[in-house]
Amino acid sequence: MLVGRESESDALDRMLAGVRAGGSGVLVLRGEAGIGKTALLDRVAERAAGLRVARVAGVESEMDLGFAGLHQLLAPFLDGMQRLPAARRDALGAAFGLAGAAPDRFLVGLATLALLGEAAAGSGVLCVIDDAQWLDRVSCDTLGFVARRLRSDGLGMVFAVRDDEPRADPLDGLPELVVGALPDAAALELLAASAGHPVAPRVGARIVAETGGNPLALREFGAELTAAEASGAVPLTEPLRFSRRLQERYRSRVRALPRAARLFLVLAAADRTGEPGRIWRAAAKLGIDPEAEPVPATDRLLTWEPRIRFRHPLMRSAAYYAAPAAARRRAHEALAAVIDPRLDPDRRAWHLAAAASGPDEDVAAELARAADRARGRGAWAGAAAFLERAAALTPDPARRAERLLDAADVRWMAGDAVAVRALLRAATSEPADSGARARVRRLEGLTLFAAGKFAAATPVLFDAAARLGPHDARLAWDTTLDAVNAAYCAGPARARRLLRRLPAPDQPGLLPLATAAPLLYDDAARRELEDAGVPGLRARGALATLLGALLALAGIQVQEGRLADAEATVAEGRALSEAAGLRAYLGLFAVVDLEILAWRGEEAAARALGARLIRDLTAAGHGLGAHLARGALARLEAGLGNYAAVGPVAPDHDTVLALVEAQARGGRAALEALAPLAVAAGTPAALGRLALGRALAAADQAAEAHYRLAVGHLRAARHTPMLARAHQLYGEWLRRQRRRREAREQLDTACRLLADLGLAALAERARAELRATGARAPKRSVDTRDALTAQEARIARMAGEGATNAEIAARLFISPSTVEYHLRKVFRKLGVTSRVRLALALRDRPGSPPAAGGAVGR
Repeated sequence: MLVGRESESDALDRMLAGVRAGGSGVLVLRGEAGIGKTALLDRVAERAAGLRVARVAGVESEMDLGFAGLHQLLAPFLDGMQRLPAARRDALGAAFGLAGAAPDRFLVGLATLALLGEAAAGSGVLCVIDDAQWLDRVSCDTLGFVARRLRSDGLGMVFAVRDDEPRADPLDGLPELVVGALPDAAALELLAASAGHPVAPRVGARIVAETGGNPLALREFGAELTAAEASGAVPLTEPLRFSRRLQERYRSRVRALPRAARLFLVLAAADRTGEPGRIWRAAAKLGIDPEAEPVPATDRLLTWEPRIRFRHPLMRSAAYYAAPAAARRRAHEALAAVIDPRLDPDRRAWHLAAAASGPDEDVAAELARAADRARGRGAWAGAAAFLERAAALTPDPARRAERLLDAADVRWMAGDAVAVRALLRAATSEPADSGARARVRRLEGLTLFAAGKFAAATPVLFDAAARLGPHDARLAWDTTLDAVNAAYCAGPARARRLLRRLPAPDQPGLLPLATAAPLLYDDAARRELEDAGVPGLRARGALATLLGALLALAGIQVQEGRLADAEATVAEGRALSEAAGLRAYLGLFAVVDLEILAWRGEEAAARALGARLIRDLTAAGHGLGAHLARGALARLEAGLGNYAAVGPVAPDHDTVLALVEAQARGGRAALEALAPLAVAAGTPAALGRLALGRALAAADQAAEAHYRLAVGHLRAARHTPMLARAHQLYGEWLRRQRRRREAREQLDTACRLLADLGLAALAERARAELRATGARAPKRSVDTRDALTAQEARIARMAGEGATNAEIAARLFISPSTVEYHLRKVFRKLGVTSRVRLALALRDRPGSPPAAGGAVGR
């Protein structure tokens, strides 16, 4: 399987094209063992249709057999020897042992060039030479001589040479192509294909890092990777242990070293910092003299400045596992002994754990303390690793179960649902009290939710909340909110009933990040979510909770008309969902995309996406997602005036407005059913929606008071699109009442608000209504600058808000150089030269939210 080698393949294809056209080409592929040079040679040979292909591979054991490689390569063409001039024919015959005289190497080279040139005259020839560093020297000299003298001969030569062996000097100066590590995406693809099952992102990232993106290592390790290891349920070894065949490629170099050098390599492999002072102090504890043999003996395997590093990651694994287990434990013990527990307690704890030969509560407790410190930093994956190792070293079964549960909690915060399930299985095999069993139940419900099984998760989470009550009141409340969230995803109607019956929590704080704030239009919670909640969760790396918060935030941004901000939030949420394996959120983030299209009035795109989402989400049992998608389409059609296409849908407050506006079946009844929730919320946004719905449903003589109330409430909220709609609908009603002057005032305000928000279809509807009153509609705002792509807009907004390139890259899962590339394009398109001016330019672009306001009218 050849992946991630597009540029190398293109270079070889260009060389082949030149040979087919009657020219010649030479290319030397250089790279480490297993990097994929042979795979590229296989590909170029397969694509050499119409050419005669000759292949040879150097063999280390035959390096002393003069002309052995050349004879093998030229064997298909030897029938042409008789047509060579006598001196060249004799020289080549002597080289191949057909004559007794010593061969003239210059004549051998000329004979080889002539023999290959004659063969190429018919259909072209491609010579493929693998492991050229192991060709016998005279063969390599001869082929280098030929390669430098190719002209328009229809002859191509491709060599592959290992970097980690003495260079094949005769090839120096020929055109080279360095074959490096696979790009991360291609490496992960190859790993998953070799494993035969999905590989969790964090597991794949570690394997790619420790193999250095080496395809051979990825294939070998992937083939031995169990499903449990691939998912992250079973931790990988430290360092990674590769297959015996791969290890043997490197171990032979280790075993050839003196004892002190081998022991020094184990120390270097056991210590990931590479800090020279620490390694040498540990070496002294093992009796290794720094003035003796380790340095010269290991020069080909290690680099020394500024830190001690293995020249290839696979050498680290080979050096570590070539040593007996007892020697590895001694190395870790020596490293722990030289680490100051005040300066680096976590690393010391880890080495103590690696030095332990059996259960040890003192070491386990030290690891648990290290986990607490990691949690305090928001390093969830590190905390989980400490806790899992602590559990393995814990002698007491009940305490072992408690630490496994702590690890499962932390893995959940890191967004690793697969590892949570494995840890729960391990924890439930140990004795546990009722509090621990309640925690197990909670995590079972959360993993069901992460898998998208919302209906199944709901009763499990409510049961867990009830069990947690006597042990942890705050966790019981949070679990209840998780249950409501699961119920809301399964179908919103039941969640609303449950939410209204919930008691107030005993402790204050940011409560229902993903549920109650959107349902109740809790503006204070919304502000806290954006200003503190999401940044705090992002900084702590609490991925599972962050995803719910991002989803809520994106919905808030849409309701406030900040559509570009919502797109950036969706991009971050989608990237995190895929990276963490919590794919249940992907459908909901796609619904936010649909909401954005609906508000912008992009009919074709919205209808196509909506139909696909309704189909896919319904099939997946994602009741909330399907409901929200139907609601977004209903609002699209109502906004465009296509009332016949509206409904029936399960209503929420925003969808109810579409139903009532379209006079769709059940709209008025649904409005009054939701009225108690709006009154209970008591926020301007909720009350404004209720008043607008009642205005649409009321008889003419009662409507105006509701319209005025709606506009008044919505002016106090930040929901500018809904405010603009209230002005628009009020203006349309006034025009129907033949109150043209007042209608113009409302419709003019609606036009300006909708245009400023970039809601073109709704703005055009308001302009048409305004023209119908006899007024001149305001001109459409035209931005003469180039439009930003969605990715450019996301990056520009983050940069305008003060985020650094590195911070933007981390949030969008791209490289800082990619961020810089997009920002250069943004600056050019917007005509700015600084981030300060960028923020100002973005503020003035259509689609940036205006200040809420507008005329209320009489």
